[in-house]
Amino acid sequence: MTSSAARPSSDIVSLDATALSAAIHGRQVSCVEVLDAYLGQIDRCNPTVNAIVAPQDREALRAQAAERDALLARGTSLGPLHGFPQAPKDIMPVRGMVTTKGSPIYAGQVTDADAIVYERMRAGGALFVGRTNSPEFGLGGHTYNPVYGITRNAFDPARSAGGSSGGAGVAVALRMLPVADGSDMMGSLRTPAAFNNVYGLRTTPGVVPHGPTEEVHFQQFSVSGPMARNVPDLALLLSVQAGFDARLPLTHRRDDPRAYATALERDCTGLRVGWLGDLGGYLPTEPGVLQVCENALRHFETIGCQVEPVVPAFELARLWQAWLDLRSFTFAGSNAPLYHDAAKRALLKPEAVWEIERGLRLSGQDVYQAALVRSSWYAALRGLFEQFDFLVLPAAQVFPFAAELDWPAEVGGRAMDTYHRWMEAVVPATMAGMPALAAPAGFGPGGLPAGIQIIGPAQHDLEVLQVGLAYDRASGFSRLRSPLLG
Repeated sequence: MTSSAARPSSDIVSLDATALSAAIHGRQVSCVEVLDAYLGQIDRCNPTVNAIVAPQDREALRAQAAERDALLARGTSLGPLHGFPQAPKDIMPVRGMVTTKGSPIYAGQVTDADAIVYERMRAGGALFVGRTNSPEFGLGGHTYNPVYGITRNAFDPARSAGGSSGGAGVAVALRMLPVADGSDMMGSLRTPAAFNNVYGLRTTPGVVPHGPTEEVHFQQFSVSGPMARNVPDLALLLSVQAGFDARLPLTHRRDDPRAYATALERDCTGLRVGWLGDLGGYLPTEPGVLQVCENALRHFETIGCQVEPVVPAFELARLWQAWLDLRSFTFAGSNAPLYHDAAKRALLKPEAVWEIERGLRLSGQDVYQAALVRSSWYAALRGLFEQFDFLVLPAAQVFPFAAELDWPAEVGGRAMDTYHRWMEAVVPATMAGMPALAAPAGFGPGGLPAGIQIIGPAQHDLEVLQVGLAYDRASGFSRLRSPLLG
């Protein structure tokens, strides 16, 4: 290390991820110092919010950090994440770490191989210091489970962190991690980003290798992606996560993954943005949410975009029903064996049992018809993208709710008929297979965060990041810190 004195840990954790990577590679700060700074931040913040679980042995971690310092001394870097403390979301497996999926069925289960996205992050230099908390099996937009308990909001610990990547969102917002991974099927990167004033990217399916290799042709909904405090940091992690892998044949060769971190600049003058709002009154929203999101639209105008309201010409109730069927079919396919084992079924939360039972009742024709609706929806959005370059929708229909609630039973005066109906706003991008960047939109009257989704055409992830960066710079929302940071 070239510096004559150790940098204060508060300075280290205050660095953006891009600046941290540059400081590590410039040997202005050692990997050991970075590790200790982030472990100290975890000690300060995590007892309040419970975002990072299953902590790893610290002496072993310091030995790994020292090895990375030795590599840099020899002129060798493992990649942009060299020396970055990371905590993989507790859903997919990590070699040598516990993978509970938030379920007592798997409590204490130590997995022996990395999911491919974690394999890439480890090879890119990351140190895995623990796991980030997730709801049981990732079901629901609120992070709580019987194994580790509730994860609490970074701006108000009495409130929900969102989910299912709630632990990741809180850890990033409170600078316990420089960046974090997450996954997203029904808003699992987008809801916690909105709830914690950070960025989360639902990638186009296939951009980032995701899921077990035995299910390579069924990975059409859930994706892996990055979370960060700003867009350049988000792109830095994505540049490590993304790219083709022959073990997962639906992954893409379309772009050089490094472009995500190096080609973010774009002139947005004249870009057309379609504001979907509450989809013509279809989506119930908590009072104040739409106003915050609409106020954020002016930042697109600041960067030269033209913003116009638009409502898709589609029967959205059909889209929701198709989503219910395809989601239940997918979840039941991989988890039905747990249901058929009476002892394990007794340990499943009611929402998991509900999904499996729905999925088992579906016929092949039911699934096929739902897939046809999904195709029609994709065609409808393709039509909108002939008129607009990007579409914008609220990332969450509610502000962060009380952490002790399982889920909101009512939104905007309307009763919610399922455990996830309150987050229907995330379904349109998922069902279309399109990238959606959750971006901070500001704060409601009670000081709680809200967010928007910037949706682009399929496989236009880089373009979504480009307009997101311009929006980030214009809005300044990413620079607003949690009061828990002092």
